[in-house]
Amino acid sequence: MYAPDKDSYIRCSLRGKFKNDLKLKKDKLVLTDIAVVGDRVDFQLNDDGSGVIETIQERASFLSRKAPKIKGTGVKGERLEQVIASNLDALYIIVSTDQPAFNNKTLDRFLIVGESSGLQTKIVLNKTDLIIADEFDEIIELYQSIGYEVFPCSTKTGQGLNELKNSFLGKTSLFWGPSGVGKSSILTAVCPSLELETGDISSFHNKGKHTTVTVWMHHVGENTFIVDTPGVREIEPYGIKKEDLGHYFPEFVQFINECRYNTCTHDHEPGCAVFKAVEEEIISGERYDSYLRILATTEKEERF
Repeated sequence: MYAPDKDSYIRCSLRGKFKNDLKLKKDKLVLTDIAVVGDRVDFQLNDDGSGVIETIQERASFLSRKAPKIKGTGVKGERLEQVIASNLDALYIIVSTDQPAFNNKTLDRFLIVGESSGLQTKIVLNKTDLIIADEFDEIIELYQSIGYEVFPCSTKTGQGLNELKNSFLGKTSLFWGPSGVGKSSILTAVCPSLELETGDISSFHNKGKHTTVTVWMHHVGENTFIVDTPGVREIEPYGIKKEDLGHYFPEFVQFINECRYNTCTHDHEPGCAVFKAVEEEIISGERYDSYLRILATTEKEERF
């Protein structure tokens, strides 16, 4: 645990009273993240320099997703919430132009997780040195038109690195994305003191090899913290109902209230203003296809 007043790390354990936060209830496993990176806590310092967490303060914000299936529990992963980190000011989604290839469907899933967590979400388009100039202009313009700030970057040419660094100064920011997109390389380039381990791309799957294996917060400047996370191979938002999913696509919002039905899922219903906007090419067909794919895996029930 980082102790800002000492600019050092103190290894802490949890009081026994927190152990009951993992409970089995009938056929459902209710998973509560007791303490995560970014939590503000009160702790008691032991004589050996370690600490014991006494209380965990209320989170001002947090990023979560559907948890992977927990082996041996027999409980489906989609019924669980995994909190990644808390008390964040911004979320940066890192994707690459190539190696691994850019996938807008994957990017859109990450963006939905950020939107549903209520975080200011930005896009880092890495490895621009691997593409022909202007090849991604339409993609950049699309996401900018929706309202996302996009940083085209390259650790080879230095493109966008200063702009990226200036954007997170004085903030607590989490960097997240698929495996192999160069997240560790980007962070090391903008904050050389981190010296994060980087890895190669698997030639078999053309996917990244994990170099970051746990979530870690780094103090990189005055009031500036970077939360580094492992690369993600599968991503699903948590706790979104089908009829609410459209609210997390910013370009849908102005049309939603014009739909004939207030429970419209913007899929098959007559009088859907969102679908009409897609037909009129006001809303991107690619983004709408992403919406339908996410809708197909979205839970009907609310969080429990």
